[in-house]
Amino acid sequence: MRQLTATGQTVEEAVQSALRQLNITEDQAKVEVIDEGKKGIFGLFGSKRAIVKVSKDEDPVEKLQKYIESIISEFNVDVKITIKVEQNVVTFQLTGERIALLIGKRGQTLNAIQYLAQLAMHQYADKYYTVVVDAEGYRERRKETLISLAERLAERASRTNRDVKIEPMPSYERKVIHTALQQNNAVETDSQGTEPNRYVVIKPK
Repeated sequence: MRQLTATGQTVEEAVQSALRQLNITEDQAKVEVIDEGKKGIFGLFGSKRAIVKVSKDEDPVEKLQKYIESIISEFNVDVKITIKVEQNVVTFQLTGERIALLIGKRGQTLNAIQYLAQLAMHQYADKYYTVVVDAEGYRERRKETLISLAERLAERASRTNRDVKIEPMPSYERKVIHTALQQNNAVETDSQGTEPNRYVVIKPK
């Protein structure tokens, strides 16, 4: 958080002075009036300048980037982070030579980082954001794998006329399964269990 104390003939003048120095707009600022000041006789004698403290809260996306960087630093890998914000979805794309360490088996490490990042974002932002942490396009490759898995297990459920359970996975991966089989007339899907061990069940119709 950046902040400074400024003075002026009026509160408004003091605030504008602080905004110029911080190079921010009023909607980005938090203003605390320390002293409203006093005009004095004829505007001269006994006058007292207004004093305000103006601070700029760090952008939640920037704060989250620092948090993710602190997690990654524990892995002792050199990673570049690029950020894309589309409406309420914030995607952090990680690239680096030893990126497999951050992905982990079946994306478990990457999923854990994303889960922690989502929790942190709830604290940093005053509106809801969906946080995606990706590593060199892993999410898209994983999506293709999940769609293929869903189709294969749906065929098994239909052929054997028995429910098929899929291993626990994060909510966005379960959504890929549900969406992939939405138009399949032979089966239906359902999520069961509790987080973080919630899983998809494919049921023959």
